[in-house]
Amino acid sequence: MKNAAVLSRQMSVSARSSLMKRLRSHKVLLLMMVPGIAYFIIFHYIPMAGVVIAFKDFRILQGIAASPWVGMKHFDKAFSDPYFYTVLKNSIIISMLKLLFGFPAPVLFALLMNEIRHMIFKKVAQTVSYLPHFISWVVLSGIFISLFSLEGAVNGFMRMFHLTPVMYMAEQSYFRWILVITDIYQSFGWDSIIYFAAIAGISQELYDSALIDGAGRFKRILYITFPMLLPTICILLILRMAYILDAGFNQIFNMYNPTVYEVSDIIDTYVYRKGLIEANYSYSTAVGLFKSVIALILIVTVNKAVKAMGGKDHSLW
Repeated sequence: MKNAAVLSRQMSVSARSSLMKRLRSHKVLLLMMVPGIAYFIIFHYIPMAGVVIAFKDFRILQGIAASPWVGMKHFDKAFSDPYFYTVLKNSIIISMLKLLFGFPAPVLFALLMNEIRHMIFKKVAQTVSYLPHFISWVVLSGIFISLFSLEGAVNGFMRMFHLTPVMYMAEQSYFRWILVITDIYQSFGWDSIIYFAAIAGISQELYDSALIDGAGRFKRILYITFPMLLPTICILLILRMAYILDAGFNQIFNMYNPTVYEVSDIIDTYVYRKGLIEANYSYSTAVGLFKSVIALILIVTVNKAVKAMGGKDHSLW
């Protein structure tokens, strides 16, 4: 027994010594991680303690700790409010439209750019596609509102063909599609970068072998490039599902107006009005917590489904 205890202590000391050596050998990389870890701790994990006000009647003068507990009162209030279901429906519809039309856009763009052999044109096209990502939605919204206004370029083009001008930004039937199209314009170039990186990692020998076998460009895309991209596509789809109820606060907040609230007011804009404008902090926190719980359920469910269909290589864990 004594020999076993001594051996166990020696193994423990050896393991600790080995761990310290590995840590010292990677000290530069570990130091580079510190700002990122500090950011998430300070701005993401510590504020999570404030979620408790969803179960309290928060009063600023009393503070979080002294505010009275009310249990599920604010959740019951939300679930009994018909307008809550309107913003929930809008969030789902807008997110699903963006997912349906916006998620494939960077994949197709990366596949098409990969087939271009004129390097100057390719680099210029990629650079131009990245630029909208770096423009604030405050600026982009002003541009799009001007374009789609009665005196804007779109209606000016319609007048050239003697068509009746349309107030696109005030028409509910058009507004959601404007959100989808402008979101794709702003994000598809930047989102394609990760697909370019994945394509760059595909062995050239696969293409050479396919070329010898007589495969054309379309078949090389279909049987080599796309299957090799599939794990990346699946992982990004899983991550995208976690944001299915976000729908794009910055974009919608800067572009919508009261005439289109019925089809564009989403959970985030609703929480903004309830929490910051009406100062109903507990209620808005309850609604935000509900959204986070749904996001957690979605990402776990989709990850399990993708793992069951495609194996571990196509899932997050």
